[in-house]
Amino acid sequence: MTRPTIVFDLDGTLIDTAPDLIEAINHTLAGEGLAAADADWLRPYVGHGGRAMIERCYAVQKRVLKDGDMARLLEVFIARYGDTMPGLSRPYPGVLDAIDRFASAGWRVAICTNKLEELALRLIASLELSDRFQAICGADTFAFRKPDPRHLTETILRAGGNAGLGLMVGDSRTDIDTAKAAGLPVAAVDFGYTDRHVREFEPSLVISHFDELTVEAGERLVAASQGTRGVRERS
Repeated sequence: MTRPTIVFDLDGTLIDTAPDLIEAINHTLAGEGLAAADADWLRPYVGHGGRAMIERCYAVQKRVLKDGDMARLLEVFIARYGDTMPGLSRPYPGVLDAIDRFASAGWRVAICTNKLEELALRLIASLELSDRFQAICGADTFAFRKPDPRHLTETILRAGGNAGLGLMVGDSRTDIDTAKAAGLPVAAVDFGYTDRHVREFEPSLVISHFDELTVEAGERLVAASQGTRGVRERS
């Protein structure tokens, strides 16, 4: 019998990458003569991606992005970020133990992130974690990305799982909306990168530490979603 797949978002969920992403942004800003962004201020927006962070930093400093600037700035940002991996980025406390629990129970484990696939693969490899995942799918792996539910379901399929049998773990509204659209349960961490508390987006479960993400809890969430799916299909 096919066991479920647990799918993790990357930045702000699996790995705390904010220090290195913010450093890369500030390196990019410095090259343009802009002041460095305050890390505490920028951290909630890290999950929005490099483009959004650059736009926000320019707006705060009342600087105008000229036509064509964004592509060049993103190239600088991505190069700096990639060259410094893994930097200060580390797995969140308890997440590797959680992965081991689910893997030991027969679950497949995957990553679904809006980070570029090459950067995601490089980061996970630099932390020597690649062998823990059956699939790592990024923003450019498919022709669609979160919050499109196909990003999640295709990641599960690539991991060898059943697209209708899984659990998403994320830190943002994007992750929660993606899972809901796919008809799958979602556990949201409350320590990631978001400017609003994840509880506002009504995930299936909110956790403050990965010790709370037990196999039993995951199985309950998946079972409940299967029941809801059955009711929807019969109605």
